[in-house]
Amino acid sequence: MTGLRERKKEQTKQRIAAVAWRLFADRGFDAVTVNEIAEAAEVAKATLFTYFPTKESLALQGVGEDDLAGIVAGRPSGTSALAALRAHYRAFAADGTAGLDRDTLVSRIRVIFDSPTLGNAAGGLLYRQRQALAAVLAEEYGDAAAPLMAAQIAASLLTLQETFFHRLAGGASLEDTRRGLAADVELAFDLLEHGLGQAHGKGR
Repeated sequence: MTGLRERKKEQTKQRIAAVAWRLFADRGFDAVTVNEIAEAAEVAKATLFTYFPTKESLALQGVGEDDLAGIVAGRPSGTSALAALRAHYRAFAADGTAGLDRDTLVSRIRVIFDSPTLGNAAGGLLYRQRQALAAVLAEEYGDAAAPLMAAQIAASLLTLQETFFHRLAGGASLEDTRRGLAADVELAFDLLEHGLGQAHGKGR
């Protein structure tokens, strides 16, 4: 019974999300109310808030969810923080886009980019992600260096994400975008590891 209950809860969550994204794509995030989402998904408003505490959290599923702090804290002995993060994003570039629907992804990207409300909410998520990473790095590199290291890493990863999204929105195929991401991951972590002084001639 527990397994069946959990499956039903997951189905309800996915139905709410699918309905919400259809409405967001049609009218924009800010024009859609929580009441409209709940009614279209055939659930009570209170039920919707059980799964998604805010309308923003519903729209930003998957944004800022990479556990950078967890990746660094859980890395194998002898592996640097940057090596662990590079391996994670290298693996994502290799097969993390498998099964994604390009048109659906582009639609969601445009909803987020077109809404200042979502932009601000996403910024808050990324800030908390960066703070958690800094806390883990501080254990190894100290309180002075850790926030600067975390800021540089987070800025590079945000740029990777934005470039990926803009390529898709600009009409590139998912496969071409994936290949571009793979190359960008290597360049970004080369720069993080060796510094901007080593950037001459890279990326040409």
